[in-house]
Amino acid sequence: MAVGIYKRGQGYWTRQMTTIAGGVLILLGASWLSDIVGQFSWGDVPQLYVQASAGLLWTVVLGFILFHYVWSKQRSVDFLVATEVEMKKVNWSTRKEVVGSTIVVILLSAAIALFCKVWDLVFVALFSSINVLETTT
Repeated sequence: MAVGIYKRGQGYWTRQMTTIAGGVLILLGASWLSDIVGQFSWGDVPQLYVQASAGLLWTVVLGFILFHYVWSKQRSVDFLVATEVEMKKVNWSTRKEVVGSTIVVILLSAAIALFCKVWDLVFVALFSSINVLETTT
């Protein structure tokens, strides 16, 4: 198994962001593992050394696996490179379109909520008048 970078220079940003996200997850996992390991007694070994060793081992092993899959494994690198190529083809909405769509969604949601509230009040009044529903006033 070669330990090199496959297709150097291609899919740069996709690989970088995947590595950053994976690194954050690995570090969060190392913190979790060191907390779990710290709950047990390990004889005369200071608890801090055991926690640090577990976190470091977790980070090194999973970091190598992350490097292997994101930077050197042919199949996953080809996927990431193809993903970046496809993302460059996407027709992204402009800021004006996004703001307009957001305003439409908010106004429509408010209108539907108001519609439901009005009909709720109508049904409460109707069922209260025929003594099906007891209301406290």
